[in-house]
Amino acid sequence: MEKRITLKEPVQTMPGGTDAEKRHLLYLQQKETLDAFLQRGALSKAQYDKSLHDLREKMHESE
Repeated sequence: MEKRITLKEPVQTMPGGTDAEKRHLLYLQQKETLDAFLQRGALSKAQYDKSLHDLREKMHESE
C-alpha cells in the first residue's frame, strides 16, 4: 500500500518579500518536509539531524 506524506498547510510566498524572507519561507517548507519524513520513519534520527544541520547552514538559519 502506498503511503502518502501530507504536509501542513502550505506556506504562502509573499509577492513583494525580500530575498531573506523568501529564503526563510523556503527553509520552513523544507524543515516541514524533513519533520514529516522523520515522523513517518523515512529518515532515521541521525539522518534527520544531519539534514537539518546542513539545511540550516545552507539557508543561513540559526534555528
